[in-house]
Amino acid sequence: MSDSLNVTRLLTNKRALGESRIDTVEMPLALAEGEVILKIDRVAVTTNNITYAAFGDAMQYWGFFPTGEPGWGHMPAWGFADVIRSNAEGVEVGERFYGYYPVASHIKMKAVRVKRRGFYDGAEHRLHLTSAYNQYMRCSADPAYRHALENYQMLVRPLFITSFMGADFLQDNDFFGARQIVVSSASSKTAYGTAFCLMGKADVRLIGVTSAGNQEFVDGLGCYHESVTYEQIDRLRADVPTLYLDFSGNEDLRAKIHHRFADFLVYDCFAGSAQNTSFLRDTALPGPKPEFYFAPVQIRKRNSDWGHDVVNQRFNAAQMDFIGWVSDEGQLRMEVAESEGYEEARRLIKNLHVGWIDPQKGHVVRLDQTA
Repeated sequence: MSDSLNVTRLLTNKRALGESRIDTVEMPLALAEGEVILKIDRVAVTTNNITYAAFGDAMQYWGFFPTGEPGWGHMPAWGFADVIRSNAEGVEVGERFYGYYPVASHIKMKAVRVKRRGFYDGAEHRLHLTSAYNQYMRCSADPAYRHALENYQMLVRPLFITSFMGADFLQDNDFFGARQIVVSSASSKTAYGTAFCLMGKADVRLIGVTSAGNQEFVDGLGCYHESVTYEQIDRLRADVPTLYLDFSGNEDLRAKIHHRFADFLVYDCFAGSAQNTSFLRDTALPGPKPEFYFAPVQIRKRNSDWGHDVVNQRFNAAQMDFIGWVSDEGQLRMEVAESEGYEEARRLIKNLHVGWIDPQKGHVVRLDQTA
């Protein structure tokens, strides 16, 4: 019997994020105390993955899954994996876990803080990284888990936590006095997830900004009061206290917003971008300085305010509502496109990087093709 297994992995060129290559390395099967090996079944491939790569150095996303290959990184993805070997008390072979994985066939982790709901990866290289990404949720103990909805969970949950906490952050600060919110990249799942969380819960007008090709889709979502294209910004009322919620990272658009609303722009909230890695640099614009929104900061605040259990309960309830909303057969807002294999993941990443993706589709790649 072999004392190692072959691990297939998809590596990303850190200087050309649309470029990937497939390789194979050996993983020793021997396990130290507390270690486990999981076989990764399926992952969601979205613009969120490109964002992780784009901020791989600035936000230390490359640090979660070291490759040992200079210039090449593991692009993180959210998905499901099954335990195939375990030397960790409380983690059994055959159990399924949801969490943050590399696009690869297997991963070895050190299970620490093992509880009913799951465990954290306590590998030394991850100890200084954001703990929210080190947590692995045991599917059998997750009240929001539904086997039939796994694909939606992968696509929605990592984005929706940003949406849910982003909406909460804005409400928590009374929208910084704004009466309207201008949302860029309004067709993105994180953007319209935020709008969904604010629907009917805030006395502010939600305006989605999108491309001409995506405007019909944005209008059909039903979570924005109105939409405009990027060329139509000058049609918006400029005498109303306005908050800019930026999911695009487009500096030309930011400049246009700042000059359009001038003194009526009360806050510029930068929520991340797959296209611009020089975020928040000083461009000498009039109005407020752009502020970076980072979901884990608001999570920590609400854990302190409400307690961890209440935060989870509220998030799980909102997530299930959102999944029901996007998957409603009467008005399907997100169509799951499932494919197989590393070549398909490679193609999707290339297309996502250049924006060649239908906003109505959510892409899932099945890596384990043996089932």
